[in-house]
Amino acid sequence: MRVLQNLLITLTIISSPSLVMAQDLNYREFKTNDEENNIEIFKLASPSVVHITNSRLVRSFYSLNPQEVPQGTGTGFIWNKEGYIVTNFHVVQQANVVTVTMQNGSSYDAVPIGSDPDKDLAVLKIDAEAADLSPITLGDSSLLEVGRKVIAIGNPFGLDTTMTVGVVSALGREIDSVSRRKIRDVIQTDAAINPGNSGGPLLNSLGQLVGVNTAIYSPSGGSSGIGFAIPANTVERIIPELITYGQVQTPILGIIQIPQPDYYRDLWNIEGVIVLDVVQGTGPEKFGMRGLQRVQRGQIQLGDVIFEIDGQAVDNEDDYANVMEQHRAGDVVSVKTRRDNRVMEYNIELQAPPSR
Repeated sequence: MRVLQNLLITLTIISSPSLVMAQDLNYREFKTNDEENNIEIFKLASPSVVHITNSRLVRSFYSLNPQEVPQGTGTGFIWNKEGYIVTNFHVVQQANVVTVTMQNGSSYDAVPIGSDPDKDLAVLKIDAEAADLSPITLGDSSLLEVGRKVIAIGNPFGLDTTMTVGVVSALGREIDSVSRRKIRDVIQTDAAINPGNSGGPLLNSLGQLVGVNTAIYSPSGGSSGIGFAIPANTVERIIPELITYGQVQTPILGIIQIPQPDYYRDLWNIEGVIVLDVVQGTGPEKFGMRGLQRVQRGQIQLGDVIFEIDGQAVDNEDDYANVMEQHRAGDVVSVKTRRDNRVMEYNIELQAPPSR
């Protein structure tokens, strides 16, 4: 019996080594490998994260003097030493005054430089010394896998520089942007993302940017373990264009799209992009692409309906925009349309978008 008792005691000690070790360890000095990694990432990346406050100038009924009224707060991060700040478009949308606060407490008035509502991205600029700026380190979001650790740093509910840890829950998600365009290839994570985290960085275990936190799925408005981030590779492609041109340089085909496309597609039971009209001086006009026409008794006759571009199916405006984003001005694309039960094909040179 005594032998059995000694055996049980021995097994208990072996199966619970952490309890034995804890008696000989100093918590101040002890860290797991994962804890050390989390702490290192926070120290490395948090100086790159900024707090963004946006306000509107509102004139009250009782005074002619406009007053600055806070609209909300969000997060951003330092893009480079020139003072460019990246955040979400919806964080600064309709703001008259934007203030950027650094981790050290210094604040700057920010100037809007460019925005892309379709991808919910915006660029601001602050007048700060290069020595005071710590740019984020870019990573490759295409290397992410489900299960890899990710870290979000932001200002949830206005609480400065908060870190949450999670994993990549899914890849290739789609969410709606402010403009109601679909943002594709979005990263889903269970790292807690709350209001105020928007525009902040999602980091990998090397402290590199792999996404920009943009939205949460939550019936209550708080984190429910489903957050979304725009991939860093998308951000890396768009931000330089916003800095240089103020807008994304997605080329144009030269058509005018029909308003309320979903309504008319359902009404006419068709798939594709309905051409409302063609732009004068562009390829579609030159090669005879046709928009809607009014015929006898005021009836509307369909013209061309685009269903394929360069071999890629185009079922709706999101598909069309996605194909256009893959090209640059000067590219020649093959466009297939349906018109009067016939398939038409055009080779059209894409043009640069008009400047704002």
